[in-house]
Amino acid sequence: MLTIGTLAKKTGTKVQTIRYYEQIGLMPEPDRTEGGQRRYGDAELDRLSFVRHARQLGFSLEAIRELLDLGDHPGKSCAEADAIARRQLKQVEQRLARLKALRTELKRMVQECSGGQTADCRVLEVLRDHSECLTDHEEIGA
Repeated sequence: MLTIGTLAKKTGTKVQTIRYYEQIGLMPEPDRTEGGQRRYGDAELDRLSFVRHARQLGFSLEAIRELLDLGDHPGKSCAEADAIARRQLKQVEQRLARLKALRTELKRMVQECSGGQTADCRVLEVLRDHSECLTDHEEIGA
């Protein structure tokens, strides 16, 4: 059996985060010693590792909850898990497109800066006047 500190170290998760996951039901309420200390087994270690990895991949807590539910019911169709992963992939691709547009705009601003005085600074000019931007800020999420 593992203490919460050991579980945190093994998974790279903060103790406060583990407690939070317990509060919102992503992690089950752990067994406790007579002194009230939390104790975790391999099942909890596996579950927390799953949650941690899913968070690293950018899945929302609600998506993780859905995935955990699917994993808890091995007879369910994998199509639901696939749909969740496809949604996540689409979101990642959208973020990448926005980041690429931001990178392009920032590169252009920096390249056009002459390095003179701030009165003639291209970076400040573009930031003041949105019509100078090549990128649609609505698409980027501004």
